[in-house]
Amino acid sequence: MNAVDLAAWEQRRREANRYYQHKQFDVFLDLARENLRLIRTLNDHSRERIALNDLGLAYLSCRQPQQALEFLHQAHCLAEASSDQPAIAATLLNLGSAYSHLGQLSQALHLLQQARSLYQSLQDLSGEVTAIHQIALLYADQGEQNRSLLLHHQVLSMRRLLGDFAGEAATLNGIGCAHSKLGQIEQAIRYFREARAIQQAVKDVAGEATTLNNLATAYGDVGEYNHALLTYHQVLLTHQAIHNRHGEAVTFQNLGYTYAQLGHFDQALQHYVRALIHYQALGDRPGEIAILINMGSLHAGVLNKKQAQDCYRHAHSLVQQIDNPLLVSRIQALMDSL
Repeated sequence: MNAVDLAAWEQRRREANRYYQHKQFDVFLDLARENLRLIRTLNDHSRERIALNDLGLAYLSCRQPQQALEFLHQAHCLAEASSDQPAIAATLLNLGSAYSHLGQLSQALHLLQQARSLYQSLQDLSGEVTAIHQIALLYADQGEQNRSLLLHHQVLSMRRLLGDFAGEAATLNGIGCAHSKLGQIEQAIRYFREARAIQQAVKDVAGEATTLNNLATAYGDVGEYNHALLTYHQVLLTHQAIHNRHGEAVTFQNLGYTYAQLGHFDQALQHYVRALIHYQALGDRPGEIAILINMGSLHAGVLNKKQAQDCYRHAHSLVQQIDNPLLVSRIQALMDSL
């Protein structure tokens, strides 16, 4: 095996990881693909497992969870074959995240809990914190906000112990989102502002965009729609500048919802369609379902019953492909209401 080739490969991987850290996920994906191809020519199974995990993470970061699963499962098999416990934990964590993005929540929870237990046994506090954070987000998706809050506060203390500022801001956002879903908007805004202050201090542009998005949503929740619109447009410009296509999709969705609240039907529908196109291109099934529900509600609100039915039926057909009984019931109730 050529030591020079391996050194070059390691350098390429460090370069790819820098793009990942700066959230330039499309470049990271291209480099991860090439790095896997190269390491296979060197017949190095240990580094091949690393390259497979990197590529799975790259697809996951680009919100393409189905493609991510293919490579993450291969990485997990290689990790188990070599009894590499830290590698097994890392692939379990990423697999759990992939299934979560696909809406297969029970499978995701099972994998994340396995990862958490393994990190505990390895006394890897950073890995354990990441796993708990993912579990907390999963409980929030299942509507268990109080359970999510309990875990987020546990994670917050651990993040601060580790001096993980980016992680602390992410956890503050998680706490804010849980309070928002509980209707506790003032508390939510307080946590979002605390998160944003940290992100500004460490110059985390992408993280700040996420927090601003959450703040805009909170403004909308208290009826400050024009304030919300202004903030969403600021967020959209940031996501476009850093080529974050999923961030763009979410922002188009939120702009559509806000315009709908203001009674601007055409603008709302225009933004929903743009969000739908993005979600479909990314293979983000839960995002696609959410947009179809929003579009259906928009049509129902102006008595376009046929269009509303089409949107709900499409959403209902898609939700059968994922594991989310709560969402199935919600869509069925919307169909029944027409």
